[in-house]
Amino acid sequence: MITVFIADDHPLVRKGLRDILLGEAGIQIVGEAATTQEVLDTVGVSRPDVLVTDLSMPGNSSLSMIEDLTQQLPNMSVLVVTIHPEERFALRALRAGAAGYLTKDSNPEEIVRAVRVLAEGKKFITPTVAEKLAQELGRDFRQPLHEALSNREFQIMRLLAKGAPAREIAERLSISIHTVNTYKSRIMEKMNMKSVTELTLYAIENRLID
Repeated sequence: MITVFIADDHPLVRKGLRDILLGEAGIQIVGEAATTQEVLDTVGVSRPDVLVTDLSMPGNSSLSMIEDLTQQLPNMSVLVVTIHPEERFALRALRAGAAGYLTKDSNPEEIVRAVRVLAEGKKFITPTVAEKLAQELGRDFRQPLHEALSNREFQIMRLLAKGAPAREIAERLSISIHTVNTYKSRIMEKMNMKSVTELTLYAIENRLID
């Protein structure tokens, strides 16, 4: 029996994934969560074979959550199922420890197949992601500026680029405004930028924000 934990902040999405997976023989849903903190608090109890998670949930960074869980639960595989296109976030998710990456417009059969592959301890890589990995391994030119950021810095950079004020970011991530400003300074320095406007233009040009 393959045990699966579903994490997504949208009840309809969780229900859709649950219905897809429960319709398959040998798959059991052992838990659900709507925030990254709920996942961190509960997934260790059920210890599923596969965690199916979104990348945009309330709470701390989903990428940081994946990093933490793959260290704490090395026998659990993480499948990201998200709205974000593969070319924007797949490599970052895989670096964080995810074993597979699919977008929410994937066929139900592909999601089931990915869960079964991950349950065997293997990785599920689509042709698009495989091509990006090949490009990453073969590139001999400078990485994009945002690739120098940590996952937390990347999360805050996207929020800044979307126009979120420091207070809002602090409340959303449960950190102090001083910490947000420290991250902001570090981001600006790493990316060699002078203003949030410049950061926003860069994020739009590189399709890092919607």
